[in-house]
Amino acid sequence: MRLGITGHRGMPEQSEKLIRAALRGEVQQYPPDDLVGVSCIADGPDAWFAQAVLDHGGRIEVVIPATAYRDGLPRWHHHTYDALLRRAVEVHRTGLVQSDSHAHQAGSEILVGLVDELIAVWDGKPARAYGGTADVVAYAERTGVPVRVIWPEGASRD
Repeated sequence: MRLGITGHRGMPEQSEKLIRAALRGEVQQYPPDDLVGVSCIADGPDAWFAQAVLDHGGRIEVVIPATAYRDGLPRWHHHTYDALLRRAVEVHRTGLVQSDSHAHQAGSEILVGLVDELIAVWDGKPARAYGGTADVVAYAERTGVPVRVIWPEGASRD
């Protein structure tokens, strides 16, 4: 099973705990030998999902939306990003340089094209900017990739 992830960044600590637990539960439904998680490994649900897949014994593939992508992520996340990237069995790139909303959407479209199902950590609201979670969910639905939304009771966004 090839699972992809998309989700909101900038979650409060209480939401992080709820979402991490929900992601672990989703991942544990699959035999580790057959599980490949595909992620852009940004801070938040992307990284939490990738780590849950690895902790369960699965493998991860990483999609890098742009050459400058890592530089656009919070500095405190760089160590986690680098550690997850080193564990990837395959890395996919868009070929874009600038890490902007166009690159993020392009990376998400590559991700959706690689998976059997997309997990969306999504509050159901419209994207705040192009390439946000709602846009990725809409793209998956347009292309026929099943989407499973995770938004635990009590979760909120900043």
